[in-house]
Amino acid sequence: MTQSTTTKRSPEATEGPVTRFLRATELDTRLLGMVGALVLIWVGFHLYGQLVNGYGAFLTPRNLWNLSVQTASVGIMACGMVLVIVTRHIDLSVGSILGFCAIVMGVVQVYFLPKYLGLGHPAIWIIAVLCGMAVGTAIGALHGFLIAYGGIPAFIVTLGGLLVWRGAAFLVARGETISPVDSTFALLGGGPYGAIGATGSWIVGLLACAGIIWLILHGRAQRRKFEFPLRPVWAELFLAALGCALVIGAVLLVNAYPWPRGIVRQYAERNGIEIPAEGLFISHGFAIPVLILIAVGIVMTFLMTRTRFGRYVFAIGGNPEAAELAGINTRWMTVKIFALMGFLCGLSAAVASARLNSATNALGTLDELYVIAAAVIGGTSLGGGVGTIYGAIIGALVMQSLQTGMVLIGFDAAIQQVVVGSVLVLAVWLDKVYRSKSK
Repeated sequence: MTQSTTTKRSPEATEGPVTRFLRATELDTRLLGMVGALVLIWVGFHLYGQLVNGYGAFLTPRNLWNLSVQTASVGIMACGMVLVIVTRHIDLSVGSILGFCAIVMGVVQVYFLPKYLGLGHPAIWIIAVLCGMAVGTAIGALHGFLIAYGGIPAFIVTLGGLLVWRGAAFLVARGETISPVDSTFALLGGGPYGAIGATGSWIVGLLACAGIIWLILHGRAQRRKFEFPLRPVWAELFLAALGCALVIGAVLLVNAYPWPRGIVRQYAERNGIEIPAEGLFISHGFAIPVLILIAVGIVMTFLMTRTRFGRYVFAIGGNPEAAELAGINTRWMTVKIFALMGFLCGLSAAVASARLNSATNALGTLDELYVIAAAVIGGTSLGGGVGTIYGAIIGALVMQSLQTGMVLIGFDAAIQQVVVGSVLVLAVWLDKVYRSKSK
């Protein structure tokens, strides 16, 4: 009599090397997909430029530095749009709120404050920015109140806001372009003087690397404290090395982009510096709007993942009725979420108007499309309950990369709009497919 025995293999033994790697490092597959798509876009536009024009202009320090600055305004608002969409709402008014806040800041610093504080007073830019963010917060809170307590759908409220605040901006400015803005305020928009230079960038980079290492060590300590499964040591080392390598690569990139020769000459003459025969190389370093975007991303990520407010946001998005039965004041949460969205619109307005050195009535036009697209491309589900801040920032970078690449290869505005709209529809379809497979 023979007895056959079967050996059961553990699920880990049947996994492939890629699956084991992803499980050990706990990397988000959707994040990897977005990064892969971004790399393909960059390489594709660069190679296309080489084939057609004989040189690739996309993967250059100058273009990538400008790309980061152009992404900042949309990226800041996309961080707030994540919360709005996660809670199953939508905000179509963000571009108009940005335009209105920019006009308010322009009027305050160009027409109002110089009469009382004097032209060039150091407090002008601070008061202007605070006024813009306060106005944005108030508008967002008003929208949230109408949605939560008035029972009006967010689509209708914000669609009305899109029209109202664009018209209000025209009335306040009387259709005029308000410029030039305060010289210190203009630094918020980037440019040679609106960057922190090579030394400042290395300081930021080293601090970021120290932060990455601390987060990994702290996370491991917390897992051990609460008896959660630990990642393998090699996975922790890999994540630390990868994060630090990306940070150092970013520092080297922004430091490789020098000031234009004309500005270097003016700077040297003003400071009594003799320019050598080979020229004077002064690095831009990280632009101030990019640092603002990074700071917003860090704060919003902490808010979403480490606070009661963030847990309430995901609870409302997952099941609003259950969240209300659990004792969450969903109406007041809606007001706070839209107020936060308005605050970020005001901050983004400061960056956008400073970059133009003026406030115009057209500022922020169609930004609502790019902000919503950035959030959705970044993995925020229109069905609610799912979304990440870092995903929205990467989504904003994808959107801006498409626009910049199409400009570099000579596509006109009509084709750009076709591509952006198509990408938005594709992103929603992919989200639907991903959700259906993950159930």
